[in-house]
Amino acid sequence: MLTKFETKSMRVKGLAFHPKRPWILASLHSGVIQLWDYRVGTTIDRFDEHDGPVRGVYFHRSQPLFVSGGDDYKIKVWNYKLRRCLFTLHGHLDYIRTVQFHDENPWIVSSSDDQTIRIWNWQSRSCVAVLTGHNHYVMCAQFHMKEDLVVSASLDQTVRVWDITGLRKKSMSPGGPGSGSPQGEDMLRLPQQMGADLFGGGDAVVKYVLEGHDRGVNWASFHPTLPLIVSGADDRQVKLWRYNETKAWEVDTLRGHVNNVSCVIFHAKQDLIISDSEDKTIRVWDMSKRAGVQTFRRENDRFWILIAHPEQNLLAAGHDSGMIVFKLERERPPYTVHRDSLYYVKDRYLRVYDIKSQRDNPIVSVRRPGMTGTNTAPRSMSYNPAENAVLLTNDSDGGTFELYMLPKDSARGDSTPDAKSGLGSSAVFIARQRFAVLEKSHNQIQIRNLQNDITKRVPSPCSVTVNIFYAGTGVLLCQAEDKVILFDIQQRQSLAELSTPLVKYVVWNDEMTRVALLSKHAVIIADKKLQNATTIHETMRVKSAAFDASGVLIYTTLNHIKYCLPNGDNGIIRTLENPVYLTRVSGSAVFCLDREGKNKKIEIDNTEFMFKLALVQGKYDQVMSMIQHKDLCGQAIIAYLQEKGFPEVALHFVKDDRLRFNLAIECGNIEVALQSAQDLDDKDTWYRLGVEALRQGNHQIVEFSYQKTKSFERLGFLYLIMGNTVRLNKMMKISEMYNDVMGRFQSALFLGDVRERVKVLEESGQIPLAYVTAKTHGLDEEAERLREGLVEEPEVDLSESSLLMPPVPISRQENWPLLTVSRGFFGGMVSKVEGKSKGRIAAEVSEGMEEIEAGGAWDDDDDLVLNEEGSDKFVDAVDGEEGEEDEEGGWDMEDLDLPPDIAKETVGPSTVFTAPNPGLSDTQKWMQKCSLAGQHAAAGQFDSAMRLLNRQLGICNFDPLQPYMMNLHRATHASLPGLCGLSPMVTTLDKSWSADEPVAPPVAPVSIYTLAALEDELKKGYKLVTAGKFTDAAKAFTTILHTVPLLVVETRKDVDDVKELVGISKEYLLALRCEMKRKEVKDDLPRAAELAAYFTHCKLENVHLVLGLKLAMTVFFKLKNLNTCATFCRRLIELNPGPKMGQQARQVLAACEAKPEDAVEINYDPRNPFDVCPLTLTPIYRGSKYVECPYTQARFQPDCAGQISPIGDIAKVGMDASGLICSTTQLR
Repeated sequence: MLTKFETKSMRVKGLAFHPKRPWILASLHSGVIQLWDYRVGTTIDRFDEHDGPVRGVYFHRSQPLFVSGGDDYKIKVWNYKLRRCLFTLHGHLDYIRTVQFHDENPWIVSSSDDQTIRIWNWQSRSCVAVLTGHNHYVMCAQFHMKEDLVVSASLDQTVRVWDITGLRKKSMSPGGPGSGSPQGEDMLRLPQQMGADLFGGGDAVVKYVLEGHDRGVNWASFHPTLPLIVSGADDRQVKLWRYNETKAWEVDTLRGHVNNVSCVIFHAKQDLIISDSEDKTIRVWDMSKRAGVQTFRRENDRFWILIAHPEQNLLAAGHDSGMIVFKLERERPPYTVHRDSLYYVKDRYLRVYDIKSQRDNPIVSVRRPGMTGTNTAPRSMSYNPAENAVLLTNDSDGGTFELYMLPKDSARGDSTPDAKSGLGSSAVFIARQRFAVLEKSHNQIQIRNLQNDITKRVPSPCSVTVNIFYAGTGVLLCQAEDKVILFDIQQRQSLAELSTPLVKYVVWNDEMTRVALLSKHAVIIADKKLQNATTIHETMRVKSAAFDASGVLIYTTLNHIKYCLPNGDNGIIRTLENPVYLTRVSGSAVFCLDREGKNKKIEIDNTEFMFKLALVQGKYDQVMSMIQHKDLCGQAIIAYLQEKGFPEVALHFVKDDRLRFNLAIECGNIEVALQSAQDLDDKDTWYRLGVEALRQGNHQIVEFSYQKTKSFERLGFLYLIMGNTVRLNKMMKISEMYNDVMGRFQSALFLGDVRERVKVLEESGQIPLAYVTAKTHGLDEEAERLREGLVEEPEVDLSESSLLMPPVPISRQENWPLLTVSRGFFGGMVSKVEGKSKGRIAAEVSEGMEEIEAGGAWDDDDDLVLNEEGSDKFVDAVDGEEGEEDEEGGWDMEDLDLPPDIAKETVGPSTVFTAPNPGLSDTQKWMQKCSLAGQHAAAGQFDSAMRLLNRQLGICNFDPLQPYMMNLHRATHASLPGLCGLSPMVTTLDKSWSADEPVAPPVAPVSIYTLAALEDELKKGYKLVTAGKFTDAAKAFTTILHTVPLLVVETRKDVDDVKELVGISKEYLLALRCEMKRKEVKDDLPRAAELAAYFTHCKLENVHLVLGLKLAMTVFFKLKNLNTCATFCRRLIELNPGPKMGQQARQVLAACEAKPEDAVEINYDPRNPFDVCPLTLTPIYRGSKYVECPYTQARFQPDCAGQISPIGDIAKVGMDASGLICSTTQLR
């Protein structure tokens, strides 16, 4: 059995595969129907409208529907796209066992414990036939796939086959029962329908009654194509029946089960029968031999249901604690590739496929293994081109191998050379005439020659070796449980090792310089010495891989073809309908095998990964060619270019103004940024443009940006440092019109205009300051006038006073010397701005200033007209003045005549300065190797950290986690001060750093959060609870819940300790909520008593539980609820409190037992176990419906679904999540 997916839940009674999508429905004994994606292993949806167990479910073949039947006598038809029940069919009078849609007609067949089978028209929502005849519970009823037959099984020990030809004919007629007739015709047929319900109609008649079982029959199934029926019963037997047009008879009986047979079906693609039973086994039977070939057993779970996928080689079985999706045998054909030849096994023949000519020929026949079973096909293959030999490895008998010497010329596989065989779980060639065999029992490697003689034995370098793979002549890759070791057979020493998950397949490139290690959910790429490893994690299973000629790894998952560059960057090439196994990649063509062993050629678009590869390798000429001639677009390309530091390249693909502006700012292209800012024309864009222009020293664009945003303070200071006193004076006038006192005073201060400053101070009521200013600066007339209005004359010290005047700028009018922004190889191609564009900028700046002066909010003022000499017009500092000639003539530049051969030479690319390609930062390397949320947050990748936490713990409110994430990120960097005037050097802090090896590749960031610190916080919370400081205690426990998602621990034991911390914090926070709420509602005595009682049902330390019980005892005694109070007294005495408290509890207990009654009715039942909802603070008694917090597993009332849990205030109630992952040991 190859297990593909397994769930843990309550007993599964019904299962159904979706015919097209990778979905499976599971109906539970609890009444819930779960919809799972068995490829990803996640819950898609759940439906829980049935009251009681649901025993039957079934998907419709083409519509987005499924049907269910349960113990509430109801058949419900659901739409899984709308996520609701469409309608309910009523008619059965007892439990419904099975339901099924017909493949062609709008029918549903159902079987019930009311001893009837009913056929329903789900379009007209009516019952069209009732099949009566069984005299006990009908356990199963199914339509035939093609014929008009129904088979049913009953506890009356019979299997019945029903002919429903009459029903089909009637449904084909207008107004027939299966056609959804109008209401009037339904009324005419009502008496006939009532008679059919009582005595069984003529539309469906019994064709055969199969008798042979000694006890009740639980299941019966049709064969998909042959006239066969299989049944299973409580007599522990499986019976095979055959039928024709006139009769049916028993063919054989299969014995082997030791308890009731629950379900039995035919395999969809092989001559096999599969049955499961209450004896906790699934058995596989060979139809031709009529014998059991395989048995799968569970320890504690009885099986109840078994189904087969209609299209794929998949089975599913439901048992007491969940379900399991599995395959009986491996579908991957064994194959190996040498140059242009593909060797593979299909239909017991070893075949060769020429990839160039696409010719396929059998070479030799492969003999069958001696054992019987389902998974007996070869598992792997190794080819020796020097001797034209093939090794096949098989899992039978604990692992066997076969050595075939292939004929030189063989058009067909008629010749069967003698195969040499032996025991060994894995076998690969390692030299021209040697191959290695793994002997697991002794943990050693045998070296054999082509005569199959053992020449030497070498101890394995691992304590436990799982598999061996070829790694070059005389070298093996040995797979241990958690690492791969490169092992030299001749020297008997380990050359290198690499920590990996369990590796299933190994792929080398043609030069044997790069290797890809494929595990179940990961791809690890390394060099031939297992260095510079890069890991790609996949949610879907990895199936195969192959290197192309450029070094890019192309690999497949269950539903995608993907690529991975040598640096670890990866992406999706295309989607697959069915899994394939890659054999060769040649340009844009991918050659592969499907699960049926057919060779296929798939065309792929390699533009994206070839573009990225050229960019990573610095082949910028190829990049430019692809930009000009290839159709490259999409957000993925743009994001990749930004991430890799090529925003100027991304500008080629962007049409959106906002994104174009951001990219231009990032790469310093001020011209493109200005164009985009004019198109966007919003305040934030102009502000960012001004900041970048100021960084580059382009004060013309800075001024234009400040004018657009009306940032008058910044504009005034800019005019000050530009020395533009005319515009500064204009700014002062504008401030005066707008009654902006501070702006006007500041402009006067910048201009050195003392009279204006005195005037401003006087108008604003600051007479003493105005007097001091005038007196200080020698304005005696003004000072004398102002002194008359003063009660007391301020003292003014004129001994060392001097007028403060603004400095005279060195450079006026023109732009400052601009900061040189390196455009790199691609800078010149982004925007070919004409020379006049910069002059246009200057004109727009001037126009912008005019807009500020004459805008609608401003009044025109003739006093503000400037002289022609004012600097209204800007001079283009780059283009210079045209048409002006200096009298001196300047430099005399004459044309230089060059020889023709030299003149033809052009400047090569070598003259273009290309910035060196930056390497990966430590943060990027961390992201390649780390997969925990805490590590992502420490690396500064908050988006990916939040996505992980949302998927794992259902966290949706990240505001409380922000300070913890920021502290975690800050702690991973250290700053080393540099020389005066230089910025400090910032370095990352890696967890693996040691003084013995100071220079080492980064592994993972350091973490400031430790398990020990959280345990200290827990002790602090305990002390605060004991002291009665409930608010502070709640903060302490909340701190633990906020820190745990970002925690990184090393061992499984630490993981268990962390989960225990979460559980403790949840219980204490729930108890503290009850107690704090009780204090708020202390005037509502019944409600306060309920909360005091709920407090005692939280799982607390005994010292705190004693205090809670004493409090509850006191509250209930005062409320006169003496019967309930006695329960608290007994619980308190059982905890053995102090003498004083124990004596008091006994006295209260005696008083309560004297009059055991409750005066006030409250919502509290001490005999019925319950959980407390943290939101409503009400009990959820056992058996009631509830939803859970995915983080703390706190239980809530169903109405609370979708709200944020108050236990931690971060997780959404009812959200599906995979669970807490805080250690790499959980990912292996």
